[in-house]
Amino acid sequence: MATNKANESKLPLNHQTVIDRFVMACQADDRIAAGFLGGSYARDAADAYSDLDLYVITTDEDFDGFCAQRHAFVQLLGEPIFSEDFDLPGIVFFILADGTEGEIGLGRESRFDDMHHGPYKVLLDKKGILAGVVFADQNPGSVEQTEKLRRLIYWFWHDMSHFITAMGRGQLWWAHGQLEELRRFCVNLARLSNNFADADVGNEPYFKLEKALPVEQLCL
Repeated sequence: MATNKANESKLPLNHQTVIDRFVMACQADDRIAAGFLGGSYARDAADAYSDLDLYVITTDEDFDGFCAQRHAFVQLLGEPIFSEDFDLPGIVFFILADGTEGEIGLGRESRFDDMHHGPYKVLLDKKGILAGVVFADQNPGSVEQTEKLRRLIYWFWHDMSHFITAMGRGQLWWAHGQLEELRRFCVNLARLSNNFADADVGNEPYFKLEKALPVEQLCL
């Protein structure tokens, strides 16, 4: 059984405590085959605002049952004051009473290559299934990005029509909301213009925007 507490990452005490509890919980659960750490800690790029990106790989037969009980698993890491999956399969977001924020991604033993992208650090590997595994960076294809571009342009003009209607009717709150939507489309278009392979173009255009493109481009 391979383990790695990732002490070299120099985690804050509360984060290291949660990781220790995570490893113990995984060791005690026969449904779990492996667990690892991703995100900024795995990239050695963490700062004081970094959260924990934890991942669990279950046996195939236990995957559905574990997903159904993932909020109960969060309780093994500490006292949750927030635990939500937003109806997304295979993930749960949490905030603990000690201030730890994070998420747990779930995958099954026979297919876990698409549950994560980029560097990772093994925390527990009961069967050696992570040995030599490389999670490729998320690089969407040109066809996918071209479709994103098409949708952004069409939605821009659709919402521009709503903005004009709202202004014409003097419904300024509606107009204000539509203007913000137009800004979001423009930010996404700027991201694509700077890097057509930007995987974060989508519902959260401002996500890590300062790292995605020179922000002075947005002031032009």
